[in-house]
Amino acid sequence: MRVLAAMSGGVDSAVAAARAVDAGHDVTGVHLALARNPQSGSASAFATRPHRSVARGCCTPEDARDARRAADVIGIPFYVWDLAAQFHADVIEDFVAEYAAGRTPNPCLRCNEKIKFAAVLDRALALGFDAVVTGHHARLGPDGRLRRSVDLAKDQSYVLAVLTREQLAHSMFPLGDSTKAQVRAEAARRGLAVADKPDSHDICFIADGDTRRFLAERLGEAPGEVVDAQTGEVLGTHQGAYAYTVGQRRGLRLTRPAPDGRPRYVLSVTPVTRTVTVGPAEALDVSTVYGDHPVWTCGEPTTVECEVQMRAHGETVPATVTLAGGRLTAHLHRPVRGVAPGQAIVAYRPDPAGDVVIGSATISQALPETGRGVPVGAA
Repeated sequence: MRVLAAMSGGVDSAVAAARAVDAGHDVTGVHLALARNPQSGSASAFATRPHRSVARGCCTPEDARDARRAADVIGIPFYVWDLAAQFHADVIEDFVAEYAAGRTPNPCLRCNEKIKFAAVLDRALALGFDAVVTGHHARLGPDGRLRRSVDLAKDQSYVLAVLTREQLAHSMFPLGDSTKAQVRAEAARRGLAVADKPDSHDICFIADGDTRRFLAERLGEAPGEVVDAQTGEVLGTHQGAYAYTVGQRRGLRLTRPAPDGRPRYVLSVTPVTRTVTVGPAEALDVSTVYGDHPVWTCGEPTTVECEVQMRAHGETVPATVTLAGGRLTAHLHRPVRGVAPGQAIVAYRPDPAGDVVIGSATISQALPETGRGVPVGAA
């Protein structure tokens, strides 16, 4: 097959491209230029002002050079595609808009959905390629089903669960049967300079990791109140409800401690009134989760017994999931704490050969156990 290898400049994508060559495919490497002003030479190219020079994210000019060197070692053609404008519109602007609406988005998931497996895959197919190869840690079997990686600590099936059956049919994930340690060892054997390159962390377009500052520069100050869910008492003020997320404990700047001395947590964010509601940890327990924009890759059953995961690398819990009217409803078999609107809920079918992704949706609301707390994501 003629395949396009998305090469980020890291060790995973380099080894994935090399394995595609070993499998006999006609491979071309491509690096995605996502920064609008890449001349700075670090991840700060995404930001509005300079930060420390150590890149914490990905997709920097250094990454492009690393990807090109890896392609040279592997012996494949290499190109750079400029997708900065689309990345800004579909990922960065979406990220800001979601926080402004009181939700907590996952930009990596959105990048997979809108950039790597929409814009890139569409262009690849138009150019005559049969599939796109990436270094994601996930498995895609002959049956076309997406499964967890054997390395559960690095598993990325959660952020790939937004892909449709058609997109999965044109995708390849060669690393799913290997641990990260095995991938690094293989890169070293192949003579790839990225073998010891650190993994990227944080959000690639926020170079210093300061999400609050990043949002404040784009949304401005929007003062409001921090309110106790149990008494209605105003406990403090804030400069922007967008800086808070469900389950947050630190940085609340409350004027008075709880009567019992226990910490308070963010229970909900209401942008319309600029209100951040806080309360005890147990008020975060939810038993029913609703999700919009479902993507179901294993047929569309009315009701299914499965396990669900509600944040990247989070725990899974048994649930009864129902699809009706374009909405997913998950009745959790045991309460879960700290479910944030804007994140994905991913349904898995447990399997000894690796849990299978059966569908996903974007969390819109979560309801607590009867008589406890307030609805998460309530307007």
